[in-house]
Amino acid sequence: MASKSIQSQMEEYRVKLEKFLYKENAFTNVLAKIESTTKVKRTYVALGAIGFTVIWLIVGYAADFLCNLIGFIYPAYMSVKAIESASKDDDTQWLIYWVVYASFMLVEFFSDIFLSWFPMYFLLKCVFLLWCMAPSQRNGAQIIYNRIIRPWVLRNQSQIDRTISGLTGKATAALGEAQKVAKDAAVGIAADQLTRQVDGSGDEVKKDI
Repeated sequence: MASKSIQSQMEEYRVKLEKFLYKENAFTNVLAKIESTTKVKRTYVALGAIGFTVIWLIVGYAADFLCNLIGFIYPAYMSVKAIESASKDDDTQWLIYWVVYASFMLVEFFSDIFLSWFPMYFLLKCVFLLWCMAPSQRNGAQIIYNRIIRPWVLRNQSQIDRTISGLTGKATAALGEAQKVAKDAAVGIAADQLTRQVDGSGDEVKKDI
């Protein structure tokens, strides 16, 4: 019974994968060209690429770079498409992804020195990012945002706004002070150069006399 359930799930995933691979987009166009050139079905090409990527993420060089590239390229492309489309739903979807992505990168920055030593860390990180960008209304980004990030931000919104306002005011004051100091320094340098030029002219007049 359990084996039949697993088989049915695998078949369901296979159907979803093939449906995705035959949609018209830049990625599937590349697969179509490979399929027509090699005469190998695009499903097998995609599975081979996935297998190669998995092995690379486990043992390959620059696995961190490859993982971050996977988490950036497709969402960035879809974000541009969302900006150019008339619908605002996809804008919200990818804004949520980038909020979750930035939050994850911030957490990883402070924990990477420990996490990167775990076996298959970059593979698990890649799976996490793929889960976050999955074309579903209940993907990882939606779940994390609605259950963790959104409640925390709404609960602390007033304090966050006050902190941002205070930091903005301090930064504006510091910038104004820096501009004033730079202006005074420039005036001082210009006055010093003018004084030297006048003194030099006076010396030349005395020599002529």
